[in-house]
Amino acid sequence: MPLINSTNLYKIPLQLWCVSACTGLLFLAGCDAQDHQLKISQHPVSGGTLVYATDREPICLDPHMRGDMPQAVLSRQYLDSLVSMDKNGDIGPWLATHWDISPDGLSYTFYLRKDVRFTDGSPFNAAALKANFEHIRNPKTQSATAVGYLHQYIRTDIVDDYTAVVHLQTPYAAFLEVLAQPFLGIESPIALTRSVDANCASPVGTGPFKVVRWDRQNQVVLERNADYNWAPPTANHQGPAYLEQVLWKFISEPSVRFASLQAGEVDVIDSLPPEAHEAARQNPSLSLIISMRPGNPTNVTMNTRRPPFDDRRVREAFVRSADIEGALKSVFFGEFPRAGGPLTSTTPFYSSDFEHTQEYDPDRANQLLEEAGWKARDEEGYRIKDGKRLTAHLLTSNRATPADLFLWEQVQATSRKTGFELVVEPLNDPQLTKRHIDWDYDMRVMYWNTNTADVLRIIFGSAFMGGATAGGYHQNTAGYSNELFDRTVEQALETQDPRKRRDLYHLAQKMASEQFLQLTTYPQSTRLGIQRTIKGVRLENSLAITDLFDAQVEK
Repeated sequence: MPLINSTNLYKIPLQLWCVSACTGLLFLAGCDAQDHQLKISQHPVSGGTLVYATDREPICLDPHMRGDMPQAVLSRQYLDSLVSMDKNGDIGPWLATHWDISPDGLSYTFYLRKDVRFTDGSPFNAAALKANFEHIRNPKTQSATAVGYLHQYIRTDIVDDYTAVVHLQTPYAAFLEVLAQPFLGIESPIALTRSVDANCASPVGTGPFKVVRWDRQNQVVLERNADYNWAPPTANHQGPAYLEQVLWKFISEPSVRFASLQAGEVDVIDSLPPEAHEAARQNPSLSLIISMRPGNPTNVTMNTRRPPFDDRRVREAFVRSADIEGALKSVFFGEFPRAGGPLTSTTPFYSSDFEHTQEYDPDRANQLLEEAGWKARDEEGYRIKDGKRLTAHLLTSNRATPADLFLWEQVQATSRKTGFELVVEPLNDPQLTKRHIDWDYDMRVMYWNTNTADVLRIIFGSAFMGGATAGGYHQNTAGYSNELFDRTVEQALETQDPRKRRDLYHLAQKMASEQFLQLTTYPQSTRLGIQRTIKGVRLENSLAITDLFDAQVEK
Protein backbone atom coordinates (compact mmCIF):
# COMPACT_ATOMS: atom_id res chain seq x y z
CA MET A 1 0.00 0.00 0.00
CA PRO A 2 1.32 3.48 -0.79
CA LEU A 3 2.15 6.00 1.87
CA ILE A 4 -0.30 8.83 2.53
CA ASN A 5 1.28 11.98 1.11
CA SER A 6 1.06 15.34 2.83
CA THR A 7 -0.08 17.15 -0.31
CA ASN A 8 -3.77 16.37 0.10
CA LEU A 9 -3.85 15.41 3.75
CA TYR A 10 -5.40 17.51 6.51
CA LYS A 11 -7.57 19.56 4.18
CA ILE A 12 -10.36 19.31 6.73
CA PRO A 13 -13.28 21.63 5.93
CA LEU A 14 -13.77 24.00 8.81
CA GLN A 15 -17.52 23.51 8.69
CA LEU A 16 -16.97 19.92 9.81
CA TRP A 17 -15.39 21.16 13.02
CA CYS A 18 -18.32 23.20 14.19
CA VAL A 19 -20.81 25.79 13.10
CA SER A 20 -20.83 28.52 15.74
CA ALA A 21 -17.06 28.48 16.21
CA CYS A 22 -16.48 29.77 12.71
CA THR A 23 -17.51 33.28 13.66
CA GLY A 24 -15.37 33.21 16.78
CA LEU A 25 -11.99 32.26 15.36
CA LEU A 26 -10.97 35.91 15.32
CA PHE A 27 -13.23 38.55 16.74
CA LEU A 28 -11.84 42.05 16.77
CA ALA A 29 -12.83 45.53 17.88
CA GLY A 30 -14.21 46.42 14.46
CA CYS A 31 -13.11 45.41 10.97
CA ASP A 32 -10.93 48.51 10.72
CA ALA A 33 -8.76 47.11 13.52
CA GLN A 34 -8.35 43.88 11.61
CA ASP A 35 -7.40 45.66 8.41
CA HIS A 36 -5.09 48.03 10.28
CA GLN A 37 -3.18 45.30 12.04
CA LEU A 38 -3.17 42.37 9.64
CA LYS A 39 -2.56 44.00 6.26
CA ILE A 40 1.07 44.50 5.43
CA SER A 41 2.19 47.99 4.43
CA GLN A 42 2.94 48.67 0.75
CA HIS A 43 6.21 50.19 1.90
CA PRO A 44 7.43 48.09 4.86
CA VAL A 45 9.50 49.86 7.48
CA SER A 46 12.55 47.94 8.65
CA GLY A 47 14.21 48.61 11.98
CA GLY A 48 13.12 50.01 15.30
CA THR A 49 12.27 48.60 18.70
CA LEU A 50 8.83 47.38 19.73
CA VAL A 51 7.99 47.41 23.44
CA TYR A 52 5.56 44.64 24.36
CA ALA A 53 4.08 44.28 27.85
CA THR A 54 2.32 41.24 29.26
CA ASP A 55 1.02 40.21 32.65
CA ARG A 56 2.90 37.02 33.52
CA GLU A 57 6.58 36.19 33.43
CA PRO A 58 7.36 32.69 32.12
CA ILE A 59 8.73 30.13 34.54
CA CYS A 60 11.27 29.19 31.85
CA LEU A 61 11.97 30.42 28.30
CA ASP A 62 12.16 26.84 27.00
CA PRO A 63 8.55 25.72 26.30
CA HIS A 64 9.60 22.05 26.44
CA MET A 65 10.09 22.43 30.22
CA ARG A 66 6.79 22.42 32.13
CA GLY A 67 4.72 24.37 29.60
CA ASP A 68 2.49 27.33 30.45
CA MET A 69 1.03 29.89 28.08
CA PRO A 70 3.52 32.72 28.80
CA GLN A 71 6.23 30.32 27.57
CA ALA A 72 4.29 29.55 24.40
CA VAL A 73 3.59 33.18 23.53
CA LEU A 74 7.16 34.35 24.06
CA SER A 75 8.82 31.34 22.44
CA ARG A 76 6.76 31.78 19.27
CA GLN A 77 9.05 34.74 18.54
CA TYR A 78 12.30 32.72 18.54
CA LEU A 79 11.30 29.09 17.88
CA ASP A 80 9.99 27.74 14.59
CA SER A 81 7.80 24.67 14.27
CA LEU A 82 8.10 21.59 12.11
CA VAL A 83 4.80 22.36 10.35
CA SER A 84 2.48 25.36 10.10
CA MET A 85 -1.27 25.79 10.46
CA ASP A 86 -3.34 28.23 8.44
CA LYS A 87 -6.50 30.08 9.49
CA ASN A 88 -8.69 27.22 8.21
CA GLY A 89 -6.85 24.65 10.33
CA ASP A 90 -5.02 23.12 7.38
CA ILE A 91 -1.49 21.88 8.02
CA GLY A 92 1.27 23.19 5.76
CA PRO A 93 5.06 23.18 5.51
CA TRP A 94 7.55 25.06 7.63
CA LEU A 95 10.81 23.44 8.73
CA ALA A 96 9.50 20.29 7.08
CA THR A 97 8.77 20.74 3.37
CA HIS A 98 6.46 17.71 3.19
CA TRP A 99 5.80 14.36 4.87
CA ASP A 100 4.39 10.88 4.33
CA ILE A 101 2.21 8.89 6.73
CA SER A 102 2.24 5.10 6.70
CA PRO A 103 -1.12 3.38 6.02
CA ASP A 104 -1.30 2.15 9.62
CA GLY A 105 -0.70 5.68 10.93
CA LEU A 106 2.29 4.57 13.02
CA SER A 107 5.12 6.20 11.04
CA TYR A 108 5.60 9.77 9.83
CA THR A 109 8.42 10.47 7.37
CA PHE A 110 9.46 14.13 7.44
CA TYR A 111 11.47 15.73 4.62
CA LEU A 112 13.27 18.76 6.00
CA ARG A 113 14.48 22.07 4.62
CA LYS A 114 18.20 22.10 3.87
CA ASP A 115 18.86 25.84 4.30
CA VAL A 116 17.95 26.37 7.97
CA ARG A 117 20.40 27.16 10.74
CA PHE A 118 19.99 27.82 14.44
CA THR A 119 21.16 31.17 15.75
CA ASP A 120 24.19 29.44 17.33
CA GLY A 121 25.29 28.51 13.78
CA SER A 122 24.46 24.80 13.95
CA PRO A 123 22.35 23.27 11.15
CA PHE A 124 18.76 22.15 11.45
CA ASN A 125 18.60 18.56 10.26
CA ALA A 126 17.14 15.14 11.05
CA ALA A 127 19.49 14.73 14.02
CA ALA A 128 18.22 18.03 15.45
CA LEU A 129 14.61 16.92 15.04
CA LYS A 130 15.35 13.67 16.87
CA ALA A 131 17.17 15.53 19.65
CA ASN A 132 14.10 17.73 20.23
CA PHE A 133 11.71 14.80 20.58
CA GLU A 134 14.14 13.03 22.90
CA HIS A 135 14.56 16.21 24.96
CA ILE A 136 10.82 16.55 25.46
CA ARG A 137 10.50 12.90 26.45
CA ASN A 138 13.47 12.97 28.84
CA PRO A 139 12.21 13.09 32.48
CA LYS A 140 15.06 15.47 33.34
CA THR A 141 13.42 18.10 31.12
CA GLN A 142 10.41 18.16 33.48
CA SER A 143 8.00 18.60 30.62
CA ALA A 144 4.30 18.70 31.44
CA THR A 145 2.57 20.04 28.31
CA ALA A 146 4.76 19.03 25.35
CA VAL A 147 5.32 15.53 26.70
CA GLY A 148 1.56 15.01 26.84
CA TYR A 149 1.50 15.58 23.08
CA LEU A 150 4.19 12.93 22.56
CA HIS A 151 2.58 10.22 24.65
CA GLN A 152 2.59 7.85 21.64
CA TYR A 153 6.19 8.58 20.61
CA ILE A 154 8.60 5.62 20.36
CA ARG A 155 11.68 6.78 18.44
CA THR A 156 13.03 8.70 15.46
CA ASP A 157 15.07 6.98 12.76
CA ILE A 158 17.45 9.13 10.72
CA VAL A 159 17.31 8.09 7.05
CA ASP A 160 19.72 10.79 5.90
CA ASP A 161 20.67 14.32 6.97
CA TYR A 162 17.30 15.75 5.94
CA THR A 163 14.90 12.81 6.25
CA ALA A 164 13.57 11.47 9.55
CA VAL A 165 11.02 8.76 10.31
CA VAL A 166 9.06 9.19 13.56
CA HIS A 167 7.53 6.01 14.98
CA LEU A 168 4.45 5.97 17.21
CA GLN A 169 2.93 3.30 19.44
CA THR A 170 -0.63 3.96 18.25
CA PRO A 171 -2.18 6.00 15.41
CA TYR A 172 -2.25 9.70 16.19
CA ALA A 173 -4.46 11.72 13.85
CA ALA A 174 -3.74 14.89 15.85
CA PHE A 175 0.06 14.55 15.54
CA LEU A 176 0.57 17.24 12.89
CA GLU A 177 -1.86 19.55 14.64
CA VAL A 178 0.16 19.55 17.87
CA LEU A 179 3.48 19.82 16.01
CA ALA A 180 2.31 23.23 14.78
CA GLN A 181 2.19 24.53 18.36
CA PRO A 182 5.08 26.49 19.92
CA PHE A 183 5.18 24.04 22.85
CA LEU A 184 6.97 21.71 20.42
CA GLY A 185 9.11 24.45 18.87
CA ILE A 186 12.47 23.28 17.53
CA GLU A 187 15.63 24.10 19.51
CA SER A 188 19.35 23.76 18.86
CA PRO A 189 20.59 20.27 19.82
CA ILE A 190 23.83 21.86 21.02
CA ALA A 191 21.92 24.16 23.37
CA LEU A 192 19.80 21.23 24.59
CA THR A 193 22.91 19.54 25.99
CA ARG A 194 23.18 22.31 28.60
CA SER A 195 21.56 22.13 32.01
CA VAL A 196 17.83 22.73 32.36
CA ASP A 197 18.51 26.07 34.04
CA ALA A 198 20.88 27.22 31.31
CA ASN A 199 18.46 26.31 28.56
CA CYS A 200 15.59 27.97 30.44
CA ALA A 201 17.52 31.23 30.53
CA SER A 202 18.46 31.37 26.84
CA PRO A 203 16.99 28.76 24.50
CA VAL A 204 18.35 28.75 20.95
CA GLY A 205 16.03 28.41 17.97
CA THR A 206 15.84 29.08 14.24
CA GLY A 207 13.18 31.79 14.58
CA PRO A 208 13.03 35.40 13.38
CA PHE A 209 14.31 36.67 16.74
CA LYS A 210 16.86 35.40 19.24
CA VAL A 211 17.09 35.72 23.00
CA VAL A 212 19.78 38.20 24.03
CA ARG A 213 19.12 38.21 27.78
CA TRP A 214 16.47 37.69 30.42
CA ASP A 215 16.34 40.38 33.09
CA ARG A 216 14.28 38.53 35.69
CA GLN A 217 11.12 40.25 36.90
CA ASN A 218 11.63 42.93 34.28
CA GLN A 219 11.98 41.94 30.62
CA VAL A 220 13.37 39.63 27.94
CA VAL A 221 15.41 41.31 25.23
CA LEU A 222 15.02 39.87 21.71
CA GLU A 223 17.03 40.83 18.64
CA ARG A 224 16.37 40.21 14.97
CA ASN A 225 17.88 37.09 13.37
CA ALA A 226 19.45 38.71 10.31
CA ASP A 227 19.84 35.35 8.54
CA TYR A 228 16.19 34.35 8.79
CA ASN A 229 14.70 33.31 5.46
CA TRP A 230 12.35 30.38 6.10
CA ALA A 231 9.08 31.86 7.34
CA PRO A 232 5.99 29.66 6.99
CA PRO A 233 3.52 30.24 4.14
CA THR A 234 1.14 31.85 6.66
CA ALA A 235 3.50 34.82 7.06
CA ASN A 236 3.00 38.04 5.11
CA HIS A 237 6.61 38.32 3.94
CA GLN A 238 9.83 36.36 3.59
CA GLY A 239 13.31 37.23 4.81
CA PRO A 240 14.23 38.68 8.23
CA ALA A 241 11.72 40.27 10.58
CA TYR A 242 11.15 44.00 10.14
CA LEU A 243 11.77 44.85 13.80
CA GLU A 244 15.36 45.18 14.94
CA GLN A 245 14.56 44.56 18.60
CA VAL A 246 11.71 43.56 20.90
CA LEU A 247 11.60 44.44 24.59
CA TRP A 248 9.21 41.92 26.16
CA LYS A 249 8.26 43.48 29.49
CA PHE A 250 6.38 42.06 32.48
CA ILE A 251 3.83 44.38 34.10
CA SER A 252 1.56 42.31 36.32
CA GLU A 253 -0.79 45.07 37.49
CA PRO A 254 -3.56 45.43 34.84
CA SER A 255 -4.22 49.14 35.41
CA VAL A 256 -0.50 49.97 35.21
CA ARG A 257 -0.12 47.94 32.02
CA PHE A 258 -3.01 49.74 30.34
CA ALA A 259 -1.82 53.14 31.58
CA SER A 260 1.59 52.41 30.06
CA LEU A 261 -0.08 51.75 26.72
CA GLN A 262 -2.16 54.93 26.91
CA ALA A 263 0.92 56.97 27.78
CA GLY A 264 2.85 55.55 24.83
CA GLU A 265 5.46 53.94 27.10
CA VAL A 266 4.72 50.55 25.50
CA ASP A 267 3.55 49.74 21.97
CA VAL A 268 1.52 46.58 22.57
CA ILE A 269 0.02 45.07 25.70
CA ASP A 270 -1.31 41.56 26.15
CA SER A 271 -4.06 40.59 28.62
CA LEU A 272 -5.86 43.89 28.09
CA PRO A 273 -7.98 44.16 31.25
CA PRO A 274 -11.70 43.76 30.51
CA GLU A 275 -12.52 46.98 32.34
CA ALA A 276 -10.30 48.79 29.82
CA HIS A 277 -11.86 47.33 26.66
CA GLU A 278 -14.35 50.14 26.13
CA ALA A 279 -11.81 52.86 26.90
CA ALA A 280 -9.44 51.30 24.38
CA ARG A 281 -12.18 51.15 21.75
CA GLN A 282 -12.90 54.84 22.23
CA ASN A 283 -9.22 55.86 22.03
CA PRO A 284 -8.33 56.85 18.43
CA SER A 285 -4.66 56.14 19.14
CA LEU A 286 -5.33 52.46 19.91
CA SER A 287 -6.67 49.37 18.20
CA LEU A 288 -7.60 45.98 19.60
CA ILE A 289 -7.21 42.35 18.66
CA ILE A 290 -9.30 39.99 20.78
CA SER A 291 -9.49 36.29 19.97
CA MET A 292 -10.60 33.19 21.83
CA ARG A 293 -7.97 30.49 22.15
CA PRO A 294 -8.93 26.89 21.37
CA GLY A 295 -8.79 24.08 23.92
CA ASN A 296 -10.25 23.47 27.36
CA PRO A 297 -11.61 26.72 28.87
CA THR A 298 -10.74 28.18 32.26
CA ASN A 299 -12.29 25.89 34.84
CA VAL A 300 -12.28 24.38 38.29
CA THR A 301 -11.43 20.68 37.95
CA MET A 302 -12.65 18.41 40.73
CA ASN A 303 -10.60 15.53 42.13
CA THR A 304 -12.82 12.44 41.77
CA ARG A 305 -10.37 10.24 43.67
CA ARG A 306 -11.41 11.44 47.12
CA PRO A 307 -14.42 12.89 48.98
CA PRO A 308 -16.44 14.94 48.51
CA PHE A 309 -16.14 14.89 44.72
CA ASP A 310 -15.85 11.12 44.33
CA ASP A 311 -19.67 11.35 44.32
CA ARG A 312 -21.05 12.52 40.96
CA ARG A 313 -24.11 13.98 42.71
CA VAL A 314 -21.91 16.27 44.80
CA ARG A 315 -19.97 17.35 41.72
CA GLU A 316 -23.15 18.28 39.88
CA ALA A 317 -24.49 20.00 42.99
CA PHE A 318 -21.39 22.18 43.21
CA VAL A 319 -21.61 23.07 39.51
CA ARG A 320 -25.27 24.00 39.85
CA SER A 321 -24.50 26.07 42.95
CA ALA A 322 -22.21 28.40 41.02
CA ASP A 323 -23.79 31.36 39.23
CA ILE A 324 -21.04 31.72 36.64
CA GLU A 325 -23.03 33.88 34.20
CA GLY A 326 -23.81 36.38 36.95
CA ALA A 327 -20.22 36.37 38.17
CA LEU A 328 -18.80 36.94 34.69
CA LYS A 329 -21.07 39.95 34.14
CA SER A 330 -20.10 41.35 37.53
CA VAL A 331 -16.36 40.70 37.41
CA PHE A 332 -15.53 41.08 33.71
CA PHE A 333 -18.10 43.70 32.65
CA GLY A 334 -19.71 41.31 30.18
CA GLU A 335 -16.53 41.12 28.08
CA PHE A 336 -15.89 37.43 28.80
CA PRO A 337 -18.46 34.98 27.40
CA ARG A 338 -19.45 31.82 29.28
CA ALA A 339 -17.84 28.59 28.13
CA GLY A 340 -20.29 25.91 29.20
CA GLY A 341 -18.72 22.77 27.78
CA PRO A 342 -15.34 21.03 27.96
CA LEU A 343 -14.13 22.63 24.69
CA THR A 344 -13.89 26.30 23.74
CA SER A 345 -15.99 27.07 20.68
CA THR A 346 -12.90 27.74 18.52
CA THR A 347 -11.60 24.19 19.03
CA PRO A 348 -11.85 21.74 16.11
CA PHE A 349 -14.83 19.35 16.51
CA TYR A 350 -16.40 21.49 19.24
CA SER A 351 -20.13 20.95 19.68
CA SER A 352 -22.53 23.55 21.04
CA ASP A 353 -24.78 20.76 22.37
CA PHE A 354 -23.14 20.95 25.78
CA GLU A 355 -23.04 24.71 26.36
CA HIS A 356 -25.97 24.59 28.78
CA THR A 357 -25.10 21.44 30.72
CA GLN A 358 -23.91 23.48 33.69
CA GLU A 359 -26.80 25.91 34.16
CA TYR A 360 -27.14 27.56 37.58
CA ASP A 361 -29.87 25.66 39.43
CA PRO A 362 -29.69 25.87 43.25
CA ASP A 363 -32.92 23.88 43.64
CA ARG A 364 -31.41 20.98 41.75
CA ALA A 365 -28.21 21.37 43.77
CA ASN A 366 -30.11 21.12 47.04
CA GLN A 367 -31.98 18.05 45.82
CA LEU A 368 -28.74 16.31 44.82
CA LEU A 369 -27.07 17.03 48.15
CA GLU A 370 -30.06 15.62 49.99
CA GLU A 371 -29.85 12.47 47.88
CA ALA A 372 -26.12 12.21 48.61
CA GLY A 373 -26.78 12.23 52.37
CA TRP A 374 -25.79 15.84 53.08
CA LYS A 375 -29.10 16.62 54.73
CA ALA A 376 -28.23 18.50 57.92
CA ARG A 377 -26.67 21.96 58.27
CA ASP A 378 -24.50 23.36 61.05
CA GLU A 379 -24.98 26.67 62.81
CA GLU A 380 -23.19 28.53 59.99
CA GLY A 381 -25.44 27.03 57.33
CA TYR A 382 -22.93 24.57 55.87
CA ARG A 383 -24.08 21.04 55.15
CA ILE A 384 -22.79 18.22 57.33
CA LYS A 385 -22.82 14.43 57.13
CA ASP A 386 -21.55 12.04 59.79
CA GLY A 387 -20.42 15.07 61.79
CA LYS A 388 -18.25 16.35 58.93
CA ARG A 389 -18.75 19.68 57.13
CA LEU A 390 -19.07 19.78 53.33
CA THR A 391 -15.77 21.59 52.73
CA ALA A 392 -13.86 21.87 49.46
CA HIS A 393 -10.43 23.47 49.04
CA LEU A 394 -9.82 25.26 45.74
CA LEU A 395 -6.15 25.63 44.78
CA THR A 396 -5.18 28.54 42.57
CA SER A 397 -2.01 30.44 41.74
CA ASN A 398 -0.91 33.34 43.90
CA ARG A 399 -0.22 35.07 40.58
CA ALA A 400 -3.92 35.02 39.69
CA THR A 401 -5.34 38.41 38.79
CA PRO A 402 -7.53 40.25 41.29
CA ALA A 403 -10.45 39.78 38.89
CA ASP A 404 -9.98 36.00 38.83
CA LEU A 405 -9.80 35.87 42.62
CA PHE A 406 -12.99 37.92 42.77
CA LEU A 407 -14.61 35.41 40.40
CA TRP A 408 -13.83 32.55 42.81
CA GLU A 409 -15.16 34.67 45.67
CA GLN A 410 -18.42 35.00 43.74
CA VAL A 411 -18.53 31.22 43.34
CA GLN A 412 -17.74 30.92 47.04
CA ALA A 413 -20.73 33.11 47.89
CA THR A 414 -23.31 31.37 45.68
CA SER A 415 -22.18 27.84 46.58
CA ARG A 416 -22.48 28.69 50.26
CA LYS A 417 -26.21 29.15 49.79
CA THR A 418 -26.59 25.47 49.02
CA GLY A 419 -24.28 24.48 51.87
CA PHE A 420 -20.73 24.27 50.46
CA GLU A 421 -17.81 25.70 52.39
CA LEU A 422 -15.42 26.72 49.63
CA VAL A 423 -11.89 27.57 50.81
CA VAL A 424 -9.75 29.35 48.20
CA GLU A 425 -6.01 28.69 48.61
CA PRO A 426 -3.62 30.85 46.51
CA LEU A 427 -0.25 29.03 46.33
CA ASN A 428 3.09 29.61 44.64
CA ASP A 429 4.20 27.39 41.75
CA PRO A 430 6.29 24.89 43.77
CA GLN A 431 3.47 24.47 46.29
CA LEU A 432 0.90 23.95 43.53
CA THR A 433 3.10 21.40 41.78
CA LYS A 434 3.72 19.44 44.99
CA ARG A 435 0.04 19.36 45.94
CA HIS A 436 -0.84 18.37 42.37
CA ILE A 437 1.65 15.51 42.21
CA ASP A 438 0.44 14.20 45.57
CA TRP A 439 -3.25 14.45 44.52
CA ASP A 440 -3.60 16.67 47.60
CA TYR A 441 -6.45 18.88 46.44
CA ASP A 442 -10.21 18.93 46.12
CA MET A 443 -10.26 21.33 43.17
CA ARG A 444 -7.75 23.12 40.98
CA VAL A 445 -8.06 26.08 38.65
CA MET A 446 -7.04 24.75 35.24
CA TYR A 447 -7.17 25.40 31.50
CA TRP A 448 -5.47 23.90 28.46
CA ASN A 449 -4.88 25.90 25.28
CA THR A 450 -4.51 23.60 22.28
CA ASN A 451 -5.64 23.40 18.68
CA THR A 452 -7.04 19.86 18.88
CA ALA A 453 -10.03 18.16 20.48
CA ASP A 454 -7.54 15.49 21.56
CA VAL A 455 -7.16 17.64 24.66
CA LEU A 456 -10.12 15.62 25.98
CA ARG A 457 -7.93 12.51 26.03
CA ILE A 458 -5.11 14.33 27.80
CA ILE A 459 -7.21 15.91 30.55
CA PHE A 460 -9.65 13.02 31.12
CA GLY A 461 -7.90 9.90 29.78
CA SER A 462 -6.80 7.26 32.28
CA ALA A 463 -3.38 7.02 30.61
CA PHE A 464 -2.65 10.51 31.96
CA MET A 465 -3.37 9.73 35.60
CA GLY A 466 0.30 9.96 36.59
CA GLY A 467 3.84 9.00 35.77
CA ALA A 468 3.73 10.39 32.23
CA THR A 469 6.08 13.19 33.18
CA ALA A 470 8.94 13.76 35.57
CA GLY A 471 7.94 13.37 39.18
CA GLY A 472 4.56 11.83 38.36
CA TYR A 473 2.87 15.09 37.32
CA HIS A 474 -0.52 14.11 35.91
CA GLN A 475 -2.46 15.94 33.22
CA ASN A 476 -5.70 14.16 34.17
CA THR A 477 -6.38 16.46 37.11
CA ALA A 478 -9.87 15.04 37.66
CA GLY A 479 -8.56 11.52 38.17
CA TYR A 480 -11.32 10.33 35.85
CA SER A 481 -11.05 6.76 34.57
CA ASN A 482 -13.59 5.24 32.20
CA GLU A 483 -12.87 2.49 29.65
CA LEU A 484 -15.55 3.64 27.21
CA PHE A 485 -14.26 7.21 27.29
CA ASP A 486 -10.68 6.01 26.76
CA ARG A 487 -11.70 3.89 23.79
CA THR A 488 -13.72 6.73 22.27
CA VAL A 489 -10.87 9.25 22.27
CA GLU A 490 -8.40 6.59 21.10
CA GLN A 491 -10.65 5.73 18.15
CA ALA A 492 -10.75 9.41 17.24
CA LEU A 493 -6.99 9.24 16.71
CA GLU A 494 -7.13 6.08 14.63
CA THR A 495 -8.98 7.65 11.70
CA GLN A 496 -8.18 10.49 9.32
CA ASP A 497 -11.89 10.78 8.42
CA PRO A 498 -13.06 14.16 9.83
CA ARG A 499 -16.69 13.00 10.02
CA LYS A 500 -15.80 10.01 12.14
CA ARG A 501 -13.58 12.15 14.34
CA ARG A 502 -16.40 14.67 14.78
CA ASP A 503 -18.83 11.96 15.91
CA LEU A 504 -16.34 10.42 18.33
CA TYR A 505 -15.39 13.76 19.88
CA HIS A 506 -19.07 14.58 20.22
CA LEU A 507 -19.51 11.42 22.28
CA ALA A 508 -16.42 12.25 24.36
CA GLN A 509 -17.76 15.75 25.09
CA LYS A 510 -21.08 14.22 26.10
CA MET A 511 -19.47 11.76 28.55
CA ALA A 512 -17.24 14.40 30.12
CA SER A 513 -20.12 16.87 30.48
CA GLU A 514 -22.44 14.32 32.06
CA GLN A 515 -19.85 13.45 34.68
CA PHE A 516 -19.48 17.08 35.84
CA LEU A 517 -15.70 16.79 36.12
CA GLN A 518 -15.18 20.54 35.77
CA LEU A 519 -16.95 23.78 36.52
CA THR A 520 -16.15 25.69 33.33
CA THR A 521 -16.12 29.48 33.33
CA TYR A 522 -14.76 31.51 30.39
CA PRO A 523 -12.58 30.78 27.35
CA GLN A 524 -8.94 31.71 27.46
CA SER A 525 -8.27 34.56 25.03
CA THR A 526 -5.62 36.78 23.53
CA ARG A 527 -6.49 40.42 24.15
CA LEU A 528 -4.08 42.91 22.60
CA GLY A 529 -4.12 46.69 22.88
CA ILE A 530 -1.97 48.21 20.14
CA GLN A 531 -0.68 51.68 19.33
CA ARG A 532 -1.83 52.65 15.83
CA THR A 533 1.77 53.48 14.93
CA ILE A 534 2.39 49.71 15.04
CA LYS A 535 1.48 47.73 11.92
CA GLY A 536 1.49 44.03 11.08
CA VAL A 537 0.88 42.55 14.53
CA ARG A 538 -1.02 39.32 13.96
CA LEU A 539 -1.99 36.10 15.69
CA GLU A 540 -0.49 32.78 14.72
CA ASN A 541 -3.11 30.15 13.99
CA SER A 542 -2.34 27.16 16.20
CA LEU A 543 -3.12 28.85 19.54
CA ALA A 544 -4.27 32.34 18.50
CA ILE A 545 -1.28 34.00 20.18
CA THR A 546 0.94 36.94 19.26
CA ASP A 547 3.30 36.74 16.30
CA LEU A 548 5.61 39.74 15.75
CA PHE A 549 7.41 38.52 12.62
CA ASP A 550 5.44 40.88 10.33
CA ALA A 551 5.21 43.74 12.85
CA GLN A 552 6.56 47.20 12.01
CA VAL A 553 7.12 50.40 13.95
CA GLU A 554 5.93 53.34 11.87
CA LYS A 555 6.91 56.36 13.93
